[in-house]
Amino acid sequence: MLRIAVPNKGSLSGPAAEMLHEAGYQQRRESKELRIVDPVNDVEFFYLRPRDIAIYVSSGQLDIGITGRDLLIDSGANAEEILPLGFARSTFRFASKPGAANGVEDLNGKTVATSYEGIVAKHLADNGIDASVVHLDGAVETAIELGVAEVIADVVETGTSLRNAGLEVFGEPIMKSEAVVVRRTGADVEEPKVQQFLRRLQGVLVARTYVMMDYDCRVEQLEKAVALTPGLESPTVSPLHNEGWVAVRAMVPSKEAQRIMDDLYDLGARAILTTAIHACRL
Repeated sequence: MLRIAVPNKGSLSGPAAEMLHEAGYQQRRESKELRIVDPVNDVEFFYLRPRDIAIYVSSGQLDIGITGRDLLIDSGANAEEILPLGFARSTFRFASKPGAANGVEDLNGKTVATSYEGIVAKHLADNGIDASVVHLDGAVETAIELGVAEVIADVVETGTSLRNAGLEVFGEPIMKSEAVVVRRTGADVEEPKVQQFLRRLQGVLVARTYVMMDYDCRVEQLEKAVALTPGLESPTVSPLHNEGWVAVRAMVPSKEAQRIMDDLYDLGARAILTTAIHACRL
């Protein structure tokens, strides 16, 4: 039975459970449940603190986990990312009083406050910077005002809370994070049960990214139409009862669907429609 760690709360929890549900896995009905078994899919889910998931997976007690890339790196656990999941995206950056620093090279001898000590320490070391790192559990933007540090490092979304605290971001992002699937470093990723799990999640990712497009077009316009809708391998083309017309079916990126429909219509295609894809295998 595959043993999988899932975030039990926070911004990772809901989207992770939704993705697993779309992938065909049973999920908990109440937030207080810490463990459920999905006998149909031969999977056992453990609902854990997101910060702890990489550590549990690295111990070998759990086979796979879903956590944030930032939490994985910060943990220093013997685990590695094997699939990005595209949700819970965030950017990790330095911030300070205006004019105090312009880049990581200006941090020599300074003190940096953060909730992600592992990430910051590694980033400073990778850049050859000798700076002190102070660990705080939250509200790091107050650290400068209270004299704990000269610089902070934190997740930045809109930057509003930093501006309200009289701070501004500087330099290049430390890292960009998102939800990821993690596996113990060196563990067999080709294990059939692991591969099946990854294929299911990849199927959800593709289903969210593409729609199925169907349309009719005249044979003389087929090549131009197919150029607009090449599909993944190639589109399906079938003759219609009316001579000189064909029906075409292809997967297209959902973000581009409306533009493609306009271009097909201008070519003379008709009966153009899109349908959602709920699951797939590539």
